[in-house]
Amino acid sequence: MTRLTDISLLLYSLFLLRSTAAQLALPNSPWTPPNATFGTQPSSPSNGSVNPHWTSILGSTLYFYEEQRSGKLPTTNRVSWRNDSATDDGKDVGIDLSGGYYDAGDYIKYTFPMSFTVMSVCWGALDFGQGYELANQTAYLDDMLRWSLDWLMKAHPSSDVLYVQIGDADLDNAYWGGDQGIPTPRTSYQINSTSPGTDAAAQAAAAFAACSALYNSRTLSSAGTSSIANSSYATALLQHAQQLYAFATNSSIPQITYQTSVPSAGQAYASSGYADELAIAALFLAMAENSTDSYSQAVQIYEQQQLRSHLQADAVLNWDEKSPGVAILGAQVMNAYPHLANGSNVTWKTDAEEYLDRVVNGSSRAFITSGGLLYYPGDSDDASLNPALNTAMLLLRFAHAGLPSTSSKASSYQQFAQSQVDYFMGNNPMTVPYMVGLHPNSPSNPHSALATGAQPQDIANIDTVPVHEAYTLYGGVVGGPDQSDQFWDLRGDWVQNEVALDYVAPLVTIAAHALVNGTGDPYYTQVQAGSYDEKRPKGAPCDAAISTGCPTGRNWRVGKIVMGSVVSAVGVLVVSLGLYWILLERRRRAGKI
Repeated sequence: MTRLTDISLLLYSLFLLRSTAAQLALPNSPWTPPNATFGTQPSSPSNGSVNPHWTSILGSTLYFYEEQRSGKLPTTNRVSWRNDSATDDGKDVGIDLSGGYYDAGDYIKYTFPMSFTVMSVCWGALDFGQGYELANQTAYLDDMLRWSLDWLMKAHPSSDVLYVQIGDADLDNAYWGGDQGIPTPRTSYQINSTSPGTDAAAQAAAAFAACSALYNSRTLSSAGTSSIANSSYATALLQHAQQLYAFATNSSIPQITYQTSVPSAGQAYASSGYADELAIAALFLAMAENSTDSYSQAVQIYEQQQLRSHLQADAVLNWDEKSPGVAILGAQVMNAYPHLANGSNVTWKTDAEEYLDRVVNGSSRAFITSGGLLYYPGDSDDASLNPALNTAMLLLRFAHAGLPSTSSKASSYQQFAQSQVDYFMGNNPMTVPYMVGLHPNSPSNPHSALATGAQPQDIANIDTVPVHEAYTLYGGVVGGPDQSDQFWDLRGDWVQNEVALDYVAPLVTIAAHALVNGTGDPYYTQVQAGSYDEKRPKGAPCDAAISTGCPTGRNWRVGKIVMGSVVSAVGVLVVSLGLYWILLERRRRAGKI
């Protein structure tokens, strides 16, 4: 593609951003999450009524993404304690890369997990878009997606360039303060034709394609929606998807993982392959383009790269591994758009059902904790709730689409998924609903520099200063308990208490499904406020963030201890050797094995 065409793409995208950015008007009276005491009040169901708690959960998940915004905030901003931040992102490379979302409890922007998150949310809306309508949250869904997608378009300024990280991880991880003191410089890292990244390019293509399908009124079930439709925006997204997929599959460019070209990104989000990203991108492109060719490419990748073996090894859907999603999406596309399959006999449905059967029957490599949580050794160690919620989402999606071979199997999938949702919502030994702000027992110390209200020097006393977090990070989903179902709610324990974009993503879809399905009150309405205070474990955790609770000889990764320094207006004061700052080693989050 010529440079002129690249410039045309950028100008066209900018035009569309200005002309269609506010397709759905936000309510004149903004929706905000209710106080946590609302979670103690069971609803009074009536015929045809929409459950207020699931409405609150869905609204809170979308509100969380607003809390994580980077850049200049719009006049419609609902989060009073957030400020404009990192507005100069991209100046080091001469383009505007402000906007988007901060990834987790810090201030780095990572394209790979962000685009997975956006893909997941759009996929869920293709399934259960009517749930947003029932909750009066469709405009906020549109707002959340556009804040993501508009930034991703800026991060893809030409056909073979994609920015995959903004910010320096070492510099950022040493900072524990608010959004107006974010340290600089904030380096912009890119993949391109000479330093490629097949997985990152394909994952971004998948996000653009899934959302293009959504904005073009495609659906994967009768519970989909067309109320978010915008054909011109869908066209812009599809153009980016096609270019990125062409970049990822260009035979003249080596196919490699993106951290090979950008080692900095691999410190937190190292990818273990790219075939799964290529396959899921091709499937969403098939939907968005109505293309048998793209569908055939997905089949070819799935079979030639032996992605079926990933399911047979009980891979977990997450920001790194998409193989379980490939099989389930493939089965959905074949069911909803049979003309795309064109007689193909690929065994999406059988492979997916065998995979889900092992989950439900207890014959997978996962185990059920004594308290009832689905736990995958390795994948669950650094964020126990995410594998369980993603798996529950897949089970509900497969069952709702009518894909299980028997009605009893569909029921068993739904029941197992509900058990994981109930665990998350407070039916666990700690009696903790693991979403921030949802209930008085919810985590009160999420690992979030944004919400804590701390000063940079407070990192030395991260768990105690301030005593109470300045702001409630509504909708944030924390990492979760250990494999013994114990949860300490410590701010410094990023394994158990950090929030992240992708941690919330499956709950968005689960909540939309609950509204479509007419599900009754979530479990937390049965939980006694204050009961966690009695159940909170003694001692300390043993995980990759905190090792003081580890038995002798347990070899966990631990935080770095370094000599601290305090920068004042009059110069630099070196703190005595007796005082150390703990610079938390940010997670290298578990992915494919």
